[in-house]
Amino acid sequence: MLEFSPNKSTSDFISKCYASMQSGDIIVAYKGEINANIIADTLGLVEAKLLHETVENLVRKKLYNVLVECLQNLFHHVDKVPSRENSPKTGAFILSKTKDGFRIATGNMVRVDKGIALKEKIDKINSLSKEELKEFYKFVLNNQSFSEKGGGGLGLIDIARKTGNKLNYSFTPFNEEYSFFNLSVLISE
Repeated sequence: MLEFSPNKSTSDFISKCYASMQSGDIIVAYKGEINANIIADTLGLVEAKLLHETVENLVRKKLYNVLVECLQNLFHHVDKVPSRENSPKTGAFILSKTKDGFRIATGNMVRVDKGIALKEKIDKINSLSKEELKEFYKFVLNNQSFSEKGGGGLGLIDIARKTGNKLNYSFTPFNEEYSFFNLSVLISE
């Protein structure tokens, strides 16, 4: 398990977390500032690369849709790197091909209090059956107000519904206030 050392910089810590996210044959990988242009460029790059992969159209479409949702979550929920007041919002994502399909991994710094709520939400999502997930999606859609970041909390539910797989995650402590949140999802072929 990675632990933050006071002698290490935030970027060293994020680099180690990023390295731990890597697996399979990497198609696209990025670590750095997260902004709308990076997201748009990445989606264009992935779309072009997937045309060269021998992937069924249905799988390609699902993969692209899940990637859009994962990158939107990363863009909207990344916290600024602690202890660097004017730093950009920094995160990481990796799309790789594995023996079981495609894997999307995202990572970003989150405040510990946000992490606790996020863990509870993911655990709830992972505990639901396919039908329960569908009902939960409808419930949240009809009963939750939208946040200032645009979402009503539907992104993770939507990812689980689209992939049909559990959401894998981890929180690596950085300090008392922040952790590095890693979300990993599998899109089966």
